[in-house]
Amino acid sequence: MPDKRSEVIWTSRDVAITLDLSPDTVNDLARRNVLPGFKKGRQWRFRKRDVLVFKKEHDMFLPALAPTAA
Repeated sequence: MPDKRSEVIWTSRDVAITLDLSPDTVNDLARRNVLPGFKKGRQWRFRKRDVLVFKKEHDMFLPALAPTAA
């Protein structure tokens, strides 16, 4: 297990770029406990390794996770 001090932590924007989603969608997924993340103050933060595992497991479903315009 990696040392917690050396873990790479990403912002919502970093995750959004990786998953090809908007930062708002990333925050919504974290708020709904779909995407593993944690709050640091008022901002969401994500462990890089958790995001990469999430992407691998959900890649074909990512477009369906994004909200659609009504």
